[in-house]
Amino acid sequence: MITKPFVGVLLMMCAGAASAAAAVPECVTVSQGWVRLPPSPTATPMTAGYGVIRNGCSTAVTIIGARSASFGDVSLHETRIVDGVSRMRAVERLPLAPGERAVLKPGGLHLMLMDGRRVLEEGQSVWLQVQLEGGTEVSTALVARKAAP
Repeated sequence: MITKPFVGVLLMMCAGAASAAAAVPECVTVSQGWVRLPPSPTATPMTAGYGVIRNGCSTAVTIIGARSASFGDVSLHETRIVDGVSRMRAVERLPLAPGERAVLKPGGLHLMLMDGRRVLEEGQSVWLQVQLEGGTEVSTALVARKAAP
């Protein structure tokens, strides 16, 4: 038989777990975010996004994707030089230990922003949601620029 005190403790545990899960995005931050403007103002199909993602949480987090209303497809990629040839590959999971950061920059780890839905202009904000394992997301704005800040 389940007693009322047991149910109360169970509800408090569930509420604590829910608030801990909800707190994860607050300790994961994205700074210095920017998106490269395509070479032609009318070329919107594909570009790249950059910035610094920091895990300020006391536990590890894993980035599993990203999305944006401005692009039909957003994915994390990494460019590496292999035998003198630049190669790009998709990154399905990016674990970040507590206090660790991932620097997204040209020629390295970056966001591929494909199937653009609008023409981007210098200084315009592009909203992006970084998806974390467990179902939480971190929202951030990337500023459209011709070159790195």
